[in-house]
Amino acid sequence: MLLILLGVAYDVGITTEYLSNLLEVLVSTMDIIRVVDVHKIYRLGSIEIHALRGVSFSVRRGEFLCIMGPSGSGKTTLLNIIGALDRPSKGSVIVDGRDITKLGERELTEFRLRKVGFVFQFYNLIPVLTALENVELPMALAGIPRRERRERARYLLRLVGLEDRMDHRPDELSGGEQQRVAIARALANSPSIILADEPTGDLDSETSMRVLKVFRGVSKEEKVTLIVATHDPLVTGYADRILYLRDGKIQGEKLVERGEQ
Repeated sequence: MLLILLGVAYDVGITTEYLSNLLEVLVSTMDIIRVVDVHKIYRLGSIEIHALRGVSFSVRRGEFLCIMGPSGSGKTTLLNIIGALDRPSKGSVIVDGRDITKLGERELTEFRLRKVGFVFQFYNLIPVLTALENVELPMALAGIPRRERRERARYLLRLVGLEDRMDHRPDELSGGEQQRVAIARALANSPSIILADEPTGDLDSETSMRVLKVFRGVSKEEKVTLIVATHDPLVTGYADRILYLRDGKIQGEKLVERGEQ
């Protein structure tokens, strides 16, 4: 398809720069994720707990999507399924044209390592490693050479505003600084998707706003799709779109106007 477009562009005198910009616009409007009729049932003896009940939605490439809902609404379960940490009881999750619910364990491990970055409420940093070493870790697991991963880890920590805290361990960092290290770590292997579960849940309002600005900035800089699950209304002002989840079902959605941010 790309070769055909280049040929047409040459024939009609369209510049490759114009065509490149057009392709970038087209790609940005494509769905990177499609969640189709996803159900999740947990069984505790004879009791069935329906965490998700027929959830369906799409996410555009490069979008900042907020999944908003109270505790117990199914937000974390949904993120875990999108990130291939769990499998649905029924339904499909299609990422870049591949149904990840049909992948084997080895393929899922590769998917989690290279396609998705995770950010958690309580940071999950390795306490004996410095900020720089924590960010390097996913790249080491991916087999990236030491010099290359060290350079990228430094770049990412500068990107989140921690250039002067690289050699500090987690217990020497504030909560907001630890969360920014976690964001940098999530970006380590250049994923196309970042999934964040209650990333501001353990932070005060001022620190939360700082972290959210970092999220929005790095998502644009690194051109990643960002999905944040939260019950914090502060997050919604930074998103492009909000999905409202309750009792395992999507209750509605809202596009966020730029003037609201």
